[in-house]
Amino acid sequence: MKDTIKLETVDPVEIYGPANRILEEFCKYFPTLKVIARGDEIILEGKENTIQEFRQKFSELIARRHRKLSLTVYDVEDIFDGENSAEMFKLSGDAIIVHSTDGKPIRARNARQQEMVRAYFDNDLVFALGPAGTGKTYIAIALAVRALKNREVRRIILTRPAVEAGERLGFLPGDLKDKLDPYLQPLYDALGDMIPSKKLQELMADGTIQIAPLAYMRGRTLDRAVVILDEAQNTNAGQLKMFLTRMGSDSKFIVTGDATQVDLPRREDSGLLGGVNILKGIKGIATISFANEDIVRHPLVSKIVKAYDKACEQVQIPK
Repeated sequence: MKDTIKLETVDPVEIYGPANRILEEFCKYFPTLKVIARGDEIILEGKENTIQEFRQKFSELIARRHRKLSLTVYDVEDIFDGENSAEMFKLSGDAIIVHSTDGKPIRARNARQQEMVRAYFDNDLVFALGPAGTGKTYIAIALAVRALKNREVRRIILTRPAVEAGERLGFLPGDLKDKLDPYLQPLYDALGDMIPSKKLQELMADGTIQIAPLAYMRGRTLDRAVVILDEAQNTNAGQLKMFLTRMGSDSKFIVTGDATQVDLPRREDSGLLGGVNILKGIKGIATISFANEDIVRHPLVSKIVKAYDKACEQVQIPK
């Protein structure tokens, strides 16, 4: 049987890859099929069921190109092993997100984290709210690293309000990175779990991974990036609005925070919960609420959080 696939919505070069490397990798999964690429046409010759399977998988490759800046041979592997496909995440939320530097698979560890993973693929803005230890920031970093490795975005941008410095970082010693390091260390720790140290330094040096203090975000438009605002409970309403309106084309924004851990001089100045309520119901925005039972750190952490919550209720001490 013979059949022809006509490429009408994409540039053939973007699908075939440099020197046809992507197409050749794709064809390795169909050793009994004769495949000839001529311009925007792919001629197939073989058994009918094999041709149908080729067509189905090839349509997935084209759909992936529409979601990404460019394709690699790793996209072909993902399509056939299913491990990292967006469809798998949407269905289950428990597929492997990325591997750690020691080869350990990183995936959602409970139902709430799975919900967050699914929300990421279905929305461009995700709020992840809840107590410390629920893994919301770690999952956000894993999703960002995955997107960068798959070339779905060009940059990862991390920001965290430096409340202790009042967002006035000029008096602190060192360059910008030195000033921010104490406040961003948890994000560095997560990145270090997923990207080898030397590679991480290279990515930060060339701006692929950026450390952007919230005070310095004003006026920027963040395109083709995964942008994470951590500790968002320490932003006021104006700061949160400023951050959210930095969103550019082909970007994903993730906002994490714990409304019980506000470090601002006045707790009521936090703009996080107010912002979530204002944006409720807007298509493309999701809110995932973690609870004490979702804590994935040491078992004592959950008990500590519960004990403090109980004490707050009894004596009305600040959380």
